[in-house]
Amino acid sequence: MSGQQSKTWDVAVVGAGMAGMSAALFAASRGLSVLHVGNGGGLLFASGLLDVLGVHPVAPGRVWDRPWDALAALGKDDPGHPLVRVGADAVRVAMERVMSELGDAGMPYAPAEGNRQVPTSLGTTKVTYGVPRSMVAGAQAFAEGLPTLLVDFRGLREFSACQVVQTMGDRWPGLRCARVEFPDSEALSELYAVHVATALESSATRERLFERVRPLLGDASAVGFPAVLGLSRSGQVHQAFEAALGMPVFEIPTMPTSVPGLRLKGALEAAVGAHGVSRRVQSVVTGIVFDGDVAQLTLHDAAGGQTAAARAVILATGRFVGKGLVADRRGVAEPILGLRVEQPEARDSWHSRRFLEPAGHPINRAGLVTDSVGRPLDAAGNPAWRRLYAVGSILGRQDWMRQKCGSGLSAGTAWAAVDAIAGDLGGPGPVAG
Repeated sequence: MSGQQSKTWDVAVVGAGMAGMSAALFAASRGLSVLHVGNGGGLLFASGLLDVLGVHPVAPGRVWDRPWDALAALGKDDPGHPLVRVGADAVRVAMERVMSELGDAGMPYAPAEGNRQVPTSLGTTKVTYGVPRSMVAGAQAFAEGLPTLLVDFRGLREFSACQVVQTMGDRWPGLRCARVEFPDSEALSELYAVHVATALESSATRERLFERVRPLLGDASAVGFPAVLGLSRSGQVHQAFEAALGMPVFEIPTMPTSVPGLRLKGALEAAVGAHGVSRRVQSVVTGIVFDGDVAQLTLHDAAGGQTAAARAVILATGRFVGKGLVADRRGVAEPILGLRVEQPEARDSWHSRRFLEPAGHPINRAGLVTDSVGRPLDAAGNPAWRRLYAVGSILGRQDWMRQKCGSGLSAGTAWAAVDAIAGDLGGPGPVAG
């Protein structure tokens, strides 16, 4: 080992997706010292939209206008679902806190009470709760059927305004498309979203683009662009677009990896940094040993290994992509501690016969089994340690992608875990939202 940490942290958060970032934020805001281990690269695949609960039941695909009504229905049908066990109050306050922190970090969200239908680059709509301010006018224009212009840029292959119009024009009268040349791109055969977003932080570049878009507006009451309106200063860029074009402007989230994913990752990293969280971005936790009231974590990175001690641990390592769960022909396992995983009994029961099974495949609900307060169980069915909690998509009995509940699941379970840990360690009460 190259070194050993002498400090004992109040909380070690393992994983840096939405659940891990939320847990680190909540713990630090409660006055707890936090060691955060993991790389948030998975956030690059995010759209920037924050789901709470949009679909239930999954098989018929019922869409809900209010996530809290959906959660009440879910509680009657599946009382063991992690969102139900956490409760609507915890989910609501957790989401309010996350969106507030993101706004303070430069990624403002529109006020939310219910779900919205947000247009996507595929010409579909996505039901979601937390919508960035730069995207909310699109949901409003679609809901009201406003005459709307969608603009794309020659060479930006990941977004076609005319494809969106062809796909959803029958549901959105007055929707039309236009393609323009992005400033200084005449000699380029392909544009990249990050480069476009960065270029639009220049007022001179924006003004040249506005000159090309203004003659196309016609009778439009709103105008949409691919989600490239700035990167680190997206709020300012979006405001500049609305001021220059004289109408609501919105972004349409593009396919991953996306500019909104980069914004989300950057905003969350800035937020946890502002709260004094100590991050080990390049480290991986390969082992945890519980010694009385302290957990000893083994960390590895390119420079070698070290250990860290913490009085509580939050496991937010995700599912298969994040390697919080691993699978082989014998089954699904949790690789760090060998925790109990709820899963189909046999390998051939993982999937249904239909590839696009409306109810989802059984393997989609595989995950850790916990007790009533969110502590994962060991192979014998007992809590693995009194201050070990699991949060986010690693939990079993949920299908976050089809239920449209990923962010609510992540933030809600993180809030509940931190609340339990702070109570156990004698930390201060929750900070007002």
